[in-house]
Amino acid sequence: MDMLELLVSWFCGKNKVLVSLSGGVDSALVAYAAFKALGENAIAVSADYQTLSKDELESAKSIAKEIGISHVVIQYNELENDNFVRNDNNRCFYCRDELSGKLLEFARKHNVDVIVDGTQLDDLGDYRPGITALRNNGIQSPLVETGFTKQDVRNTANIVGLSIYDKPSNSCLASRIPWGQSVTSEKLARIEMGERIVKQYFDTKQVRVRDLNGIAKIEVDPSKVESFRQSDTMNQISKKLEMIGFNSVIIDPRGYQSGNLNVIYEE
Repeated sequence: MDMLELLVSWFCGKNKVLVSLSGGVDSALVAYAAFKALGENAIAVSADYQTLSKDELESAKSIAKEIGISHVVIQYNELENDNFVRNDNNRCFYCRDELSGKLLEFARKHNVDVIVDGTQLDDLGDYRPGITALRNNGIQSPLVETGFTKQDVRNTANIVGLSIYDKPSNSCLASRIPWGQSVTSEKLARIEMGERIVKQYFDTKQVRVRDLNGIAKIEVDPSKVESFRQSDTMNQISKKLEMIGFNSVIIDPRGYQSGNLNVIYEE
């Protein structure tokens, strides 16, 4: 039995399944397998909680349509959650705990037996308090249980023809704000707009604009850092970022690295 067959078989015997669809390749593959196994008894649910970029939400809508799975978007505002806004090192726990509650509520209303997410084995090696929150609420991870790494996910997604098989990993916009600095709608807006500006001016798959108390720290693919620093568009990017509210702009010489802000910064 190959890995796809193993993943699809995980869903066999389930009555009705809810897939938490984020817009990334991991949850997309889970949604694909759930739909292949269960058809209309598989439902994809995405949360528009104000800290997810519009691009990610559109990606979730697009991939659900591509798969053919029924898709529902639920809306709420994480900025009304004081624990989340405080932005300590458990921010992701509070985020995923609230998300889990919304998914459980939806599941009860629609007679869903099982809720699943896109967590895969490589995620378990990082500091991910959000995964703890999901587990505490009974959310299951078929990719972990069937032994998928990130590369396995991409390879399988490519084989089945999912258009986002090579989509760069992403996370909520709040992850661009260091722990200890509060999350605000203003910061989120300039971060989202800042990343769009960088992508418009420079060809790179991976972009982060970290908001260090008003300083924009730009991260791009490590292999493209030098060409980015020397590009003619750098001055234009800096001016644009300052126009949308950043005080100054710096470039991280190391390039993008997951978990770069997993450290406490004081206000």
